[in-house]
Amino acid sequence: MNRSSNEHLILYLQRESRGRKPFCGGKGGRAPFNKKCGLGDLGEGDIIVQNSEDIQMKNAVLFKVLIAICLAIIAGWVTGTEAQLFGVPYVKFYGLIGQLFLNALMLVVVPLVTASIITGTARMGSEHSFGALGAKTFGYYILTSFLAIVVGVTVFFLIGTGGSGNLGLMGATALKGSALEAAAQGDAFDKIAQVLMRVVPSNIISAAAQGQILGLIGFCILFGIFLSKIEAQAASVVLNFWKGIFQIMMKITHFVMKALPIGVFGLVAKVVATTGADAFGSVAWFSVALIVGLLIFSLIVLPLMLALIAGVNPILHFRAMAPALFTAFSTSSSAASLPITIECVEQRAGVSNRICSFTVPLGTSLSMSGTAMHQTVASLFIAQAYGLELTLPIIFTVMFMGLLMSIGVAGIPSASLISVMIILPAIGVPVEGVGLIMAVERILDMCRTVVNVLGNTCCAVLVARSEGEKDVLVAHSLSNPKVTG
Repeated sequence: MNRSSNEHLILYLQRESRGRKPFCGGKGGRAPFNKKCGLGDLGEGDIIVQNSEDIQMKNAVLFKVLIAICLAIIAGWVTGTEAQLFGVPYVKFYGLIGQLFLNALMLVVVPLVTASIITGTARMGSEHSFGALGAKTFGYYILTSFLAIVVGVTVFFLIGTGGSGNLGLMGATALKGSALEAAAQGDAFDKIAQVLMRVVPSNIISAAAQGQILGLIGFCILFGIFLSKIEAQAASVVLNFWKGIFQIMMKITHFVMKALPIGVFGLVAKVVATTGADAFGSVAWFSVALIVGLLIFSLIVLPLMLALIAGVNPILHFRAMAPALFTAFSTSSSAASLPITIECVEQRAGVSNRICSFTVPLGTSLSMSGTAMHQTVASLFIAQAYGLELTLPIIFTVMFMGLLMSIGVAGIPSASLISVMIILPAIGVPVEGVGLIMAVERILDMCRTVVNVLGNTCCAVLVARSEGEKDVLVAHSLSNPKVTG
């Protein structure tokens, strides 16, 4: 198998942008990425793998977050809203800690979203084979994410609202009642028109300053598309600038996420102090609804697409993708599992290098069906918990933004959390509402990452079959996988 230099570069940047040392190896070997093992030295049979220290670090973070959640529950339960320290209620300290953490995350949202979408869109537009292949790939990305959102919203309204409702959070925030009232009022046409007006703002600088992410996304998509159409030298300069911005924002995001346990403590303690045990019953319903939605999408919707559209056996697909899915669950990172995902798609499923090297790395940033479902359902749950009536215009707005955000920022750390923080203000709900789901965020992150990877691999198979490849997911491809080297 001959991997293209672009594929190696994508694998390298996936690791480098997240602050980890890339690994490479030839003929099944592996070694730290250094001057003696550069991109140009990677040849036939080479692989890039994740360091085991990364997984240990993620497990350590999970342990710290779990401890923070336990301490927050105890602290919030004991102090309530009345206990004070030096005359100041404890709940205000909790709120300050949580808000500082949220502000630090929101600080990088605009430059991170801008750089991510521009570089991703420009990469798609610059591919020589983008044409029909790119259209099919992007079409399947949109289709799977849309179906995931529909399944998630349907399940949420069937079983996910059993324990939710107004949790009394309105009095615990500085949000003015008029904001929610304005979000709930108005006819359907006016609400849809408002969404469309946000997509096409008259002043992109003003839109970015006001946090109108919809307009920013629309502008960045156009910017990225036409960036790939201008003179090569000028395009390279501009693209390298945005790549630098993206990597800087990733570094800042990683730095901020080091305070995740502290931020989780403040957010969860405030919720427990102000709502008591009611919040846990609601979060339980939300978690059940989301997990059921992910299972339905993974075990029914995607297999049906494989069987009816691609004409392949879904069971063979699950067998072929098993290593990638287990890696995705253990690391809770689509990017970290990318090398193994590529190996499974190409060697175990039998997809050609031409299709695999284009669709799978691209899908790591653009095909995030599990994330799309999570951020849509989470936004609806939080909005309902704040007493917002979920009218059709509100639901449409959340679904539309959930679809856009899953495409735009899915490749960044804690992408779903940041996306929810972007969606909530668009419907008049404060961003601190994410504290409601912090207690289950890590577990749900692992589950939705598996669905992200599964959806991405299904899209690769669908595209390969549509391109006339006959040896995809046949029985002998699993017993006799392609041999590299």
